[in-house]
Formats: sequence, structure tokens, C-alpha cells
Amino acid sequence: MLYGTPALDPADKSVLAEIEDMRQDLKYRLAETHRWDGQLRRQLQARAIQGSNAIEGYRAGVEDIQSIMAGEEPLETAQSVVKEIAGYQQALTYVRLLSRAPVFDYDVGVLNALNFMMIGHHVEKTPGVMRPGSIYIRSSVSREVVYEGPDVEHVPALMGELISWLNEGDKDAPSYVRAAMAHFNLVNIHPWRDGNGRMARALQTLVLGRDRIMTPEFCSIEEWLGQQRTTIEYYDVLGAVGGRRWSPHGDTLDWVRFCLRAHHMQAQRVAARLAEAGEIWTYLEEQVDAEGLNTRCVSALYEAFVNRRLRRSRYQADEELSQGQAARDLRDLAAKGWLQPYGETKGRFYQAGPRMARLKAESAERATPLRDPYR
Repeated sequence: MLYGTPALDPADKSVLAEIEDMRQDLKYRLAETHRWDGQLRRQLQARAIQGSNAIEGYRAGVEDIQSIMAGEEPLETAQSVVKEIAGYQQALTYVRLLSRAPVFDYDVGVLNALNFMMIGHHVEKTPGVMRPGSIYIRSSVSREVVYEGPDVEHVPALMGELISWLNEGDKDAPSYVRAAMAHFNLVNIHPWRDGNGRMARALQTLVLGRDRIMTPEFCSIEEWLGQQRTTIEYYDVLGAVGGRRWSPHGDTLDWVRFCLRAHHMQAQRVAARLAEAGEIWTYLEEQVDAEGLNTRCVSALYEAFVNRRLRRSRYQADEELSQGQAARDLRDLAAKGWLQPYGETKGRFYQAGPRMARLKAESAERATPLRDPYR
């Protein structure tokens, strides 16, 4: 028996309607191709990877995650964390491909494969194989047991039930609700020795992707969940609804509401970023043109605007330039006060110069606070 899908109240249906309106608006705006689309998608994927791994204590900056995604050496992140990031990126790449696959059914093999991609570097944790025994989740502060997974002999049947439900269950429920319940049931079954939380969050994204709820980069709530305050709320609601051990009874509405709120807040954030991208890119094009610089320099400037750091190799790859061309462009931008270089040779990077810093500050002042849909 799995945790059941709850009935929604009028307030929840209203929030769902608002989420759907924002999704349709994003879909319409993304249908038109823009120069900044690739960088925006890359940033969103990096932030999703950052959020989901931060929940587990694996922390890395967005810029380093983007370097790992590109196969480059990060500047600050420890190698142990690099492996976690790379594994999760591989799994999310597979999620993105599965979301568009013309023929697809959920099965245990797919979930095991995703788990192996995430934690395959931990051979001692038998990645991609169901746990052989009991599992206990302990508080990172007190070390007391806060959750005990179902007995190991029940795990195969529970996973079979979950797979059947993913393929056929509650098809009339809204996709966001089904995705939330897939997350909740998988994380509470806790079928692997490690990676269960990341797997549950990736499954939630996959369910939405299969239901054509935007691409995974735009429908994921992992960035939102990775914020420190939200992470605390995330664990609190998991504990309050799920209890201290597997007990699939009671109301799961509070969990679904938590997820709907996260989707709403993240959708607001993505919409704001998309609008900002168009405004900033257009402004930078005007500045570059007025200063007689090559139009391709806008790509470097936008990267410096959205991120804390820019590397020459990233700009070179984005614009398909030679090393010399990329280096000259960045030197010109630094000379005009847009960028500020730091470091030498392979460790060299660029941060916002005085002009870019002013642009960032002005944009931050214009930002509209996000609205909690349940308040």
C-alpha cells in the first residue's frame, strides 16, 4: 500500500490554475528563439543541480557547476563534491531524454539506472541495486533516528506497486500532484542505500517531463528546495506527513501543498529571469554597438551579469571562437570597465567591473518580490 493522493481544496485548485497560467505564458515566450535561451537553460539546470545536492550537504557554486557540466575543472569545488555534481548532471540529462522519448514505461530498471548514474562512484554503497537491509535516517544535529524505512522484505513489492501507479495510477489527478506523490512515496520507501532524496526529486521532475509540463530545466523545483530556509521546511513537512517510519495512511495534502507552493514560487522566479534576460540582453546589445565592439561580446557580458564569474573557455565555446579571439574580446571588455580580470593562466576568470556592477545593482533594485500563493 502506498501513500494516497489527496483531494484538493478550492484554494489548492486556485493555486494550480495560477501555475498553469504561468506555464502557458512561459511556453508561449519560449516558443520564440532568443540568443539568450541557451545560457538561461544552462543556468537553470546548474541551479537545479546545485539545489538538489545542497540539500544533501554537497555545496558548489553555480559557476563551478557549469564548468563541471562543460567537462572543465572547477575553480573552487572539492573533487569529492565534483563527483556528486557530475553524477547528478548525468542523471538529469537522462531525465531530459526520457521526458521526450516516444516509447517509455516506468520500471525498476530505469530507476536503478538513474541511481547508478548519481552515485556510481560510491561502489561501497551498491549503486543501482536495492538496499540489502534496514535503513535509518538520522538528524544531522542530534544524530537521533528521525525516519526508519520499510522492512527490506517489503521493498520489492512496494517498488512494484509504485511502478504500477506511475504507469497507470491516478491518471485523472493533476500532473503536479502526481509528481509530488511520486516524490513522496519514493523517498519514504527509501529503496537504495544512498541517493534516495536526489532520486525522489529527479523522479518528480521526470513525471512532469513525461506529462509535457515544460522541459525539466523549467519545471524543476530543486533550486527552490535547495534554499536553506526552504530545505528546513522540506524536511519538516516530510517528517510531519510521513512520520518516523513507513505508515501509508493519513492525509498527504500538506505535502502536496508544499510542492504546489514551490512550483508557484519557482515559476515566478523563472518568469522574472526570462523577462530580465530579454531586457538586459537588449540593453547590452545597444551598449556594445555604441562602443564599436563585436556583437558577440554580448554573450560574455550576459554571462557576467547572471553569474558571479566568467571564464574565457566558456565564452570561447559559446561563440565558437579561437582562444585568441576570446581573450582579445575579454581584454577589450575589461578595458572599458565591464569586466575585471583575476588570476593567471588556467585559473584566470573575470568578474563584474564597475559598469557591470552598477547594472547588476540597478536590476536588483527593480526586482519584484515573489508572492506566496497561499497567503
